[in-house]
Amino acid sequence: MVLRELEASLQQFGDFLLKAQLVREKAAPHCVRWVRRFLSRSAASGLVRPWEELRLRIRTRHYSYKTECSYADRVRRFFAYVSERQQARHPRVDADSVRNYPTYLAVRQQVSASTQNQALCALLFLCREVLGLDVGDLTTTARAKRGPRLPTVLSLPETAALLGTMRGTTWLMAALIYGGGLRVTECCQLRVKDVDFDQGLLVVRSGKGDKDRTTLLADMCRESLRAQLRAAEAIHQTDRQAGLPGVWLPDGLDRKYPHAGREFAWFWVFPSHTLSTDPRTGIVRRHHISDSVVQKAVKAAAREGKIHKSISVHTLRHCFGTHMLLNGVDIRQIQEYLGHTNVETTMIYTHVVKELRTPPRSPLDVLQSGGH
Repeated sequence: MVLRELEASLQQFGDFLLKAQLVREKAAPHCVRWVRRFLSRSAASGLVRPWEELRLRIRTRHYSYKTECSYADRVRRFFAYVSERQQARHPRVDADSVRNYPTYLAVRQQVSASTQNQALCALLFLCREVLGLDVGDLTTTARAKRGPRLPTVLSLPETAALLGTMRGTTWLMAALIYGGGLRVTECCQLRVKDVDFDQGLLVVRSGKGDKDRTTLLADMCRESLRAQLRAAEAIHQTDRQAGLPGVWLPDGLDRKYPHAGREFAWFWVFPSHTLSTDPRTGIVRRHHISDSVVQKAVKAAAREGKIHKSISVHTLRHCFGTHMLLNGVDIRQIQEYLGHTNVETTMIYTHVVKELRTPPRSPLDVLQSGGH
């Protein structure tokens, strides 16, 4: 049954190999046959069904693709752990192995609390939704306690120095992230219709928690963003002339509106320069730019600007929240811009603000100056 369901994807895989010119025309059928043979052997040993069922269950609950990949990777590592302990190629999953795995991660692997908790969530999902295995309540006994952490935040001069060393598309993306408090995936997934120049807003669709929200579009980004949209429109017209499928649409909108994916309104603001295969449908189409592009650019800008802090693209989102507080913006408004479910999450920036404002003098400095 599984192989019959995957046969269409295998055919699309062969078409992709030819279109992307990854193999010669004569070799493509052999590649497809090798993959089919591997899946046949996996199905015979019972390996395909749990993995396919895991992904199906995740998609039924409309989890993000990133969550799907994370859960699949954690479950794969768990099966490798159980296989090693049982010295079996096809291990048997039981309640004891599930209970022991978080301890193994914490003691032997020395992973962080967040990694341990993510692995626990993936295992609980696998046992309850796929294997039907009752492992009891592990949320209180196996979940790692994580203490409060302060985010890394740049000062205003440091932020200006970071953005000042960046150029082109990556500068625009970093500026939009800092100017509106976007997550890096939210910036990459912006569509043309979600840019509102008249009201100075960006519309974030299906953000974290599958929530929509609006945030600020900085005036400084307007002209560069208009130029980026013109470049995106040129790519869109080239794709239409080449007869490529439209961009990916969420929640089955491609069936409800069959031609919407080919409209420029749904096109990516930051399209990729290369075609890629949709991991869920197997269709070769134009996807948005990878977040690794701006991640690497920010890291390089930090080195060039000699900013010796642990910086990532997400740091710019923290800077947005902190600098807005410094400007006197109400914390509830900042919460809405950032898309936080609870204001307690936004409150972390109040602790950082204390450091950026004029701090009190150290008693050692007071002593050195004679008490003045």
